[in-house]
Amino acid sequence: MLELKNISFMVNDDNNDKEIIRDVSFTVPDGELIAITGPNGGGKSTLAKLIAGIENPSSGRIIFNGEDITDISITDRAKRGIGFAFQQPVKFKGIQVFDLIKLASGKNISMTDACSFLSEVGLCARDYIDREVNASLSGGELKRIEIATLLARKPLLSVFDEPEAGIDLWSFNNLIEVFHGMRENIEDSSILIISHQERILDIADEIIVLKDGMVSVKGKRDEVLPHILGTSSAVPECRKGAMKPKGEDIC
Repeated sequence: MLELKNISFMVNDDNNDKEIIRDVSFTVPDGELIAITGPNGGGKSTLAKLIAGIENPSSGRIIFNGEDITDISITDRAKRGIGFAFQQPVKFKGIQVFDLIKLASGKNISMTDACSFLSEVGLCARDYIDREVNASLSGGELKRIEIATLLARKPLLSVFDEPEAGIDLWSFNNLIEVFHGMRENIEDSSILIISHQERILDIADEIIVLKDGMVSVKGKRDEVLPHILGTSSAVPECRKGAMKPKGEDIC
């Protein structure tokens, strides 16, 4: 289980301190898919980087499976079971897809094993297994290969930062199917997805709305999603000042 306790993150902008994340606390239980959504510039991607260890919080603690990981490196977090998928997948010129998946798995897997991970994300293994992970691949192909590396790694927590960014509708439809499959086989692991897309939010167990760096709304999908879409007058758990899509104060 992942626990964020009073996490804040501040940057220095033109000699002025600017708070990007403000006193954020929530948990990601084992066996659940949690979605974080909210307005652009609300701090969602920054929060994902704080969890992965790319950035360090100014205050607060990050607890993973009972251990305080606030001050440990990206590498050590990965060793403890945290996987991270970038908004824009990294390209690796000169590295073939098979080598990348084998490296991600952390063991000497066979070509057959690597092909099975590609098949799980909807890619024809024989067309991709020997290709380089470079600019010749489309955004959707890179996204699915990146997810295949996470499947090979089998992290206890998979964090996806806006997986829909920069891909076409056909690739997005395939990603939805991949996430459905991951959700059905989640078992003792957990998934955290940063997304604006209704179809991704619709498969979450819980939804957290991040606005101005703060958790404004959080709750079960069936409570929060209708509120986000403006189809319900019910008020989920929220903080004072949280806003409906049309601008009304809901707290």
